[in-house]
Amino acid sequence: MLRLEKRASPSRAWGMATPLLAVVLTMIAGGIMFAILGKNPVEAIRTIFWDPLFNPQFAAYSRPQLLVKAGPLILIAVGLSLGFRAGIWNIGAEGQYIVGAITGAAVGLAFYPTEAWFIFPLMVISGAIGGLLWAMIPAVLRTAFRTNEILVSLLLVYVAQSLLSSMALGALRNPQGGGFPGSRNLSQYPAAANPELIAGTGMHWGVVAAFIAVIFAYILLQRHMLGFSIRLAGQAPRAARYAGVSPTRLVILCLGISGALAGLAGLFEVSGPAGQISIDFASGYGFTAIIVAFLGRLNPVGILLAGLLMALTYIGGELAQFMLGLPAAAIQAFQGMLLFFLLAVDLLSNYRIRLGGAK
Repeated sequence: MLRLEKRASPSRAWGMATPLLAVVLTMIAGGIMFAILGKNPVEAIRTIFWDPLFNPQFAAYSRPQLLVKAGPLILIAVGLSLGFRAGIWNIGAEGQYIVGAITGAAVGLAFYPTEAWFIFPLMVISGAIGGLLWAMIPAVLRTAFRTNEILVSLLLVYVAQSLLSSMALGALRNPQGGGFPGSRNLSQYPAAANPELIAGTGMHWGVVAAFIAVIFAYILLQRHMLGFSIRLAGQAPRAARYAGVSPTRLVILCLGISGALAGLAGLFEVSGPAGQISIDFASGYGFTAIIVAFLGRLNPVGILLAGLLMALTYIGGELAQFMLGLPAAAIQAFQGMLLFFLLAVDLLSNYRIRLGGAK
C-alpha cells in the first residue's frame, strides 16, 4: 500500500525538480493525446519544441517570435507572482491586460496624426494606470466588503471583453476603415508605435520592460521590506499580522502592481505586434501567465525561463497546426497539462511516498 508522509519542511531538491518533471510528463501525456488524434506523437513534440528553434526552414521567423510571445507572459506573470506569494489571487489579469491596451491605445489615437516624442511615454503611463484601476475593483471590494478576489477579478475579464468589443465597434473604430471593426493601425503611426529595437530579434519595449520587471521583482523579494512582508504573509499569515503587516495595504499593493504590469503588457502588445484594438485582441496571455508563474515557482528568474518555454509552445503549437493539422484546442489542452502536472507533482515537495500501511 502506498501512503503519503508529510515532510518536516518542503524539499528544495523536489521543488527544483518538479517543473522539469512536469514538462516531461506533459510531453508524454501530450504525445498520447496527439496519437489519439491520429498524429505521430514524436513528430508533433519535435514540431512544437525543436523545429521553431533549430529547423532552418522555420527558425528565421520563429526565433524572433520567441521574445514577442514571451514578453507579455513574463511581464504579467511577474506581477501575479507577487500576489500569489502573499495569498492574494488575481485571476483576472486578462481583463487588466485588455483595459491597459484600451486606455493606452485611446491616448495614442487621441493625438492622431500628431508626431511628438511624449505620445508613446504617455501611452505607457495610461496603459499601466488602466490596468491598475481595473485591478483596484477586486482590491477595494476585498478590503472593504471581504469579497472573494478570485471571483471578482475573473468575472471582470468578461466585462473587459465586452468593453473591448464596444471600443472596436464604437469609440475607437477607424473612421477610414470602411465600417469594419477595429481601430487605426498604431504600428503605422510612428509616434504611437512600438517597433523592434533591434531588427530581426523581436526585441521591443515590452520585452525590455519584462526583463526590468524580473530584475526589480527579484530585488524586491530578496532585499526589500515589502518583499519580506509578501513572503511572510503567504507563509505565515498570523505571524505577519503580529509583525505589523497590514493585510489591506498588501492587497492594494499586490493587486495594484499586478494590474499595472498586465496593463503595460496590453499596451506594448497593442502598439506593437497586434497593432490595433480589435474584437479578437484578447489572446489569453493573462490566463497563460498563471501557468508561467507557477511553472517558474513564483520566482522571477524561474518565471523568465518558464515564459520562454511557454512562448515556445505558442510558436510550436501554431507551427504544428499548420504543418500537422493539429486543432488549436489540442494545443491549448497541451499547455494546460503543464499546470495540471506541475500541481500534481508539487505534492512531492511536501510529502514523501512510503510503502506500507499507516503507522
